[in-house]
Amino acid sequence: MPRFVTVPLCLVLALVACGGAPTEPVPVMRDSPSAEPSSPSPAASMPSSPAPAAEPVFEGGVTLIGPRLREVLIGRNWTLGCPVPLDDLRLVKVSYWNFHGDVRTGPFVLHKRVAEDVLWVFKRLFRAKFPIQEIKLAAKDRPITPEDYWDKSRRSVSASFNCRPATGSNTLSQHSYGWAIDINPLQNPYVRNDGSVLRHIAKPFRNRSLQRKGMIHEGDLVVRSFARIGWEWGGHWHTLKDYMHFSLTGR
Repeated sequence: MPRFVTVPLCLVLALVACGGAPTEPVPVMRDSPSAEPSSPSPAASMPSSPAPAAEPVFEGGVTLIGPRLREVLIGRNWTLGCPVPLDDLRLVKVSYWNFHGDVRTGPFVLHKRVAEDVLWVFKRLFRAKFPIQEIKLAAKDRPITPEDYWDKSRRSVSASFNCRPATGSNTLSQHSYGWAIDINPLQNPYVRNDGSVLRHIAKPFRNRSLQRKGMIHEGDLVVRSFARIGWEWGGHWHTLKDYMHFSLTGR
């Protein structure tokens, strides 16, 4: 065999014995099931916080007195001889916060002259979360009896239009014209000159230094808001106090 063949062959054998022969690179399997998963970032591992609940918004408006409401009012709050025709009245619906912190919607019936102004007032009261126990149509008027004084019901209905005499008088109330409202009557009682009230249960609320839910006080948001639309508060009266009462004429 020629000499030049044996030398390369020995060299090759020597390289193999010494591990010097080149090896084939092993490919990396990046998606291998046995591969160690990458650790998630702290931001990705934390659950996302739920979106905050939307704050309730005021819902209200002024509409004409429809046939169904007209039927309810006649004989209950309006009769022939009332100083304002039904066609001059408007239904004013307002949102309010009740004493349990829930949002409700209630009706006022008011003269068309003041409807939009009153809607503005109750929008302000809603935004301030002033609590109103209940807003409903006024009950049918009837004479006050001694039994009413001892009535232990804590119902305190805020209402507006009602064609009736003023309390303790033969003169028509300003409610008869659709430009007066009573707010939380239990918490803001009618107090005579002698300190008597219409219901025994309202006696503690004669103390106007109390800070109870639904009470109205001198200079507060309720008084200021009605003053902005030109209405007067019965808490400013001198001969007696009607803390629930607001009216366009101040009477």
